[in-house]
Amino acid sequence: MPINYYIILAIALFSIGVMGVLTRRNAIIIFMCVELMLNAVNLLMVAFSKLHYGAVATFNPYASTGTDAQVFVFFIMVVAAAEVSVGLAIIVMMYRNIHSVDVNFLNRLKH
Repeated sequence: MPINYYIILAIALFSIGVMGVLTRRNAIIIFMCVELMLNAVNLLMVAFSKLHYGAVATFNPYASTGTDAQVFVFFIMVVAAAEVSVGLAIIVMMYRNIHSVDVNFLNRLKH
């Protein structure tokens, strides 16, 4: 598949994620949209890694490139999982205190 398809898909996913973060008030949906944006970036990194590996492999068939971006994507996914666990813990505590997951009610947590 050409790289253009991956770029268009990643732009669409990232745009959906940005619109979700900017327009939604539910904290769980905001976290899902942040994850969608991270996965769009991961998709682009893997696609460009595969494209770069294909270009290098034509000149040097014994090249071992192509795994750098994929390892970086793995670490992004680990950090995203940690972010979700901390974020969900914050959402649970917010729900216990104010009985809502609406981010507009976060001002009540100041006191």
